[in-house]
Amino acid sequence: MKLGMLMFLALGMLLFFSCRNDDDEIIPSVITKVTPSDSVPGPVKGFFLLNEGNMGSNKATLDYFDYASGEYHKNIFAERNPSVVKELGDVGNDIQIYGNKLYAVINCSHLLEVMDVNTAKEITKITVTNCRYIVFHEGFAYVSSYAGPVQIDPNARLGEVVKIDTATLKVVGSCTVGYQPEEMVIVGNKLYVANSGGYRVPNYDNTVSVIDLETFKETKKITVAINLHRMRVDQNGLIYVTSRGDYYNVHSNTYVINAKNDLVEGSLNFPASELYLCGDSLYSYSTEYSKITSKWTVNYTIYDTKAKRIVSRNFIKDGTEKSIVTPYALAVNPETGEIFVGDAGDYVTPGRLYCFGPDGKKKWDVQTGDIPAHIVFTTRPLQEKDGEEG
Repeated sequence: MKLGMLMFLALGMLLFFSCRNDDDEIIPSVITKVTPSDSVPGPVKGFFLLNEGNMGSNKATLDYFDYASGEYHKNIFAERNPSVVKELGDVGNDIQIYGNKLYAVINCSHLLEVMDVNTAKEITKITVTNCRYIVFHEGFAYVSSYAGPVQIDPNARLGEVVKIDTATLKVVGSCTVGYQPEEMVIVGNKLYVANSGGYRVPNYDNTVSVIDLETFKETKKITVAINLHRMRVDQNGLIYVTSRGDYYNVHSNTYVINAKNDLVEGSLNFPASELYLCGDSLYSYSTEYSKITSKWTVNYTIYDTKAKRIVSRNFIKDGTEKSIVTPYALAVNPETGEIFVGDAGDYVTPGRLYCFGPDGKKKWDVQTGDIPAHIVFTTRPLQEKDGEEG
């Protein structure tokens, strides 16, 4: 969940939990035909979209898009898991696939929901306090954790990275890092963690923790900029990490760390709320908020990591950006070049997902759950509830 929104909700609303009990009717998924059926020659067969849901409302949901049928399935988790009373939980913060399992990080419910990637049926839940993001390496999952309650606190404790065996689905270790750790990347045998310090506002953290995966110990911290968040790594070992700034005079920016020497090479001089790396193209959007002007500044950027230059300041070419209220999810299909942008709207009602062709022109759009936020492509078509492929 974006930290600015988290701070607003944590300070400004009472928690209201609305969850299904055993007597409630299971709400079926909503299927919308959004594009003609298509035989997909490449390995990508579809994608899962995790909707964060409004904080405190227990409304995280899971959607699925199938390329072969051209159908978008809204809210599939409940009907595929009728015995899971509270469904996905409160605030879906990340979703990834590793092996045959689909992992959803549910932040405010303090859990990792593990599902069968072929059916989206629950395998188990793993408790991780105030969990944020997940990455994988050689049979283990690594989950960043604020390691404390969900609240703004100038004395909030250091965070940690929790290590999980993906075979046994058991927590096997933890490593203390900086304050309120966010996204992570792995280069060789090193795990890099962006520390935000967001709960300790205005005393943000400004470091990236480096963990040796053999010893699972933090070996150093790299000073970068305040309030770090997103991380991506290219094929040359260059790590791109974003800073949210302080929402006042320190603006959001994107920085580059060279994993060969763990030195900051410089900044790219463009703000970023989300990053998505596809080949040599680093896509980003920025929804930078100023507490001075009370205004949002929105940008859609493509940075060429090979040429090391910005190649587009707006990758949406048909004016559709004027219809997008609050850009949130961002993903690019590596096979088709299609760009997906989720619109969170007002954060409390269903959002919308837009699909753009590589030319930046809209192909289709569809209603999602509340706050469409995280997309992961899958090479396995989702099976129907009875076990047949959809």
